[in-house]
Amino acid sequence: MSQYPLRVPDYLLDQAREAAREENVSINQLFLAFISDGMGQRRALRSLQARAAKGDPARALALLESLPDHGPEAGDEMPEERSEK
Repeated sequence: MSQYPLRVPDYLLDQAREAAREENVSINQLFLAFISDGMGQRRALRSLQARAAKGDPARALALLESLPDHGPEAGDEMPEERSEK
């Protein structure tokens, strides 16, 4: 395993200490978990962007236009304040 010196602002380190205490883990474990989560999200986003770049927007819109015109399912309606705009 490699080591990397990380400079962290005091206010962030204080928050990390508190979060580590709450989770009952070391600050190192907390940072590793955050880094791992962030890298996973980054990979997923890049994968979606790559797939989207291969897509054909006109074909996607044509597919959506071909669907029957049904209203939203019960409970999935727009809130009134948003639907009036």
